Amino acid sequence: MMKVSIVVPVFNSSGFLHLLLEHIELVRKAQNWNLELILVDDGSQDNVYSLIESFAQQYPYIKGIKLSRNFGHQVAVRTGLSFVTQEYVAIIDDDMQDPPELLPGFFEYLKKGYEVVYGVRRKRKEGMVKVTLYNLFYKVLARISDTHIPLDSGDFCVMTKKVVDHMLLLNESKPFLRGIRAWVGFRQLGLEYERNERFQGKSGYTIKKLLQIAFDGIFAFSSFPIRVISFLGFAGLSIGLLYAIYILTLYFFYGISIQGFTSIVLLVIFFGSLNLISVGLAGEYIYRIFLETKKRPHAVIAATINV
Repeated sequence: MMKVSIVVPVFNSSGFLHLLLEHIELVRKAQNWNLELILVDDGSQDNVYSLIESFAQQYPYIKGIKLSRNFGHQVAVRTGLSFVTQEYVAIIDDDMQDPPELLPGFFEYLKKGYEVVYGVRRKRKEGMVKVTLYNLFYKVLARISDTHIPLDSGDFCVMTKKVVDHMLLLNESKPFLRGIRAWVGFRQLGLEYERNERFQGKSGYTIKKLLQIAFDGIFAFSSFPIRVISFLGFAGLSIGLLYAIYILTLYFFYGISIQGFTSIVLLVIFFGSLNLISVGLAGEYIYRIFLETKKRPHAVIAATINV
């Protein structure tokens, strides 16, 4: 009997959470799993935690965790991972976009010696703006990241408990889990799959939250932004020297004296912008260092069920 833990971050999903649980129950019975289902309520505004309490009576393998407020998807998943006890672990969202029926096929590769099997989306079904931002982010991250993070791979995956234990050792205040998953290494495999449309409601990922995750991924797994500062400094110095040579050439060889404030204003704007960009990039890294030094817990747990 395969021992399986499934972690599901839950947010405002009272209208359709029962469908996910029904699908998981069908797969559990078909596969004869010894299942542990960890549902993490990430500060939902509906009555989803009350539903989790009632579902836990119907399905004894459910463990419920209620966070004191909305800490974010990545923190909710990490919190759930810290409670897993079984040999094989899966992460799946609550919105039915990642089909639970795919999990047995993913687990088969763990039996063959892989430690991580992650889903790679064939095609996104979100709006054009979100799809464009997703594609841009993954391509930029792939080029500048110090760790190879596969294109268009999300949190939907299965892993061995060993990998989860190593991931939890990285106690970062702003976890970017698919980056951490890639960083810890081990034998990994990506499998393409067709991601379903969201069954009901709106995604909790607003543009602001997507940008925040993008920043977390870039600044946590790339030194490129900080190196850009040096590049911009040398570029600005080069432009300044070339402009000075141009002015001196006009003055000494052609007797032309350039006057007026236009060139001065342009140079001030250019170098002032470089300074602001440089300070902002450096400040982002310093801010993250500041967060790490405070050593706050990732989340505050308000209540638990069967834990």
